Amino acid sequence: MSLSKFRNIQQINTQSANKQKGFTLIELVVVIVILGILAVTAAPKFIDLTSDARAAVVEAVKGSINSAADMAHSKALVSGQTSETGEVTVGDTAITLRYGWPANASMADLLELDADVFIEVSTSAGTFEHADATDGTECRAVYDSSTIDNLETRPSISSETDKC
Repeated sequence: MSLSKFRNIQQINTQSANKQKGFTLIELVVVIVILGILAVTAAPKFIDLTSDARAAVVEAVKGSINSAADMAHSKALVSGQTSETGEVTVGDTAITLRYGWPANASMADLLELDADVFIEVSTSAGTFEHADATDGTECRAVYDSSTIDNLETRPSISSETDKC
């Protein structure tokens, strides 16, 4: 075989290989099916993030309660209001104290919570519940000063986010 015929055959083979670019119909269908399966399994995880958002807001309120209690306690220490009962003024509001920590009923006065998002459920326990909670007992932040029996004891600050 001569060299020129070999080159012609090589060109023809190269041209036929160049014409076969792209995906076949079966390959495209398989890719679409795989993407559909991924979408069906992944979509539910991203569709309903509202409960996670409510839980995050409750945790943020818990942090705000902790900060507000610490600031009121600092002001009480500076003012010498560390006995079983006392009072400090924050802004224009009188805050009732228990061993230098805010009393449950005064916690709402220290916080500025959006009434459309959070509802104060109980002033006796300092309980703040998310307004859109699916279960009224599981999506809340709780401040409890009744556990304080001396200056060194901190109030109990907790959050319940199991069923937000």
